[in-house]
Amino acid sequence: MKLYLKMKLTNNQKKYLRSLAHDLKPFVMIGQHGLSESVIAEIESTMLKHELIKIKLRVSDRDEKQGIINKIIKFSEAELVQVIGGVIVIYRPFEDNPDIILPRS
Repeated sequence: MKLYLKMKLTNNQKKYLRSLAHDLKPFVMIGQHGLSESVIAEIESTMLKHELIKIKLRVSDRDEKQGIINKIIKFSEAELVQVIGGVIVIYRPFEDNPDIILPRS
């Protein structure tokens, strides 16, 4: 597994990414079985094709949802852009030739 350069997104960059994510459909759904190995593999394969993805969480418990979000961010080495209800948006730039060019600040 590659090591990705962890970056801290500015508020302006997050705003830009949120605008790009607005029309995206969720790529991955996490249901009552939680964060299984197959879901983790699906997120990783999706992150290899897309820098910015939406994930739908069907979890009613707030603490459980936060735990799942933390695990996703940790293993994917992505930045959390947004959480709205049961939908999260994460961003991890491609190592070579990123598709999304972020504003500088």
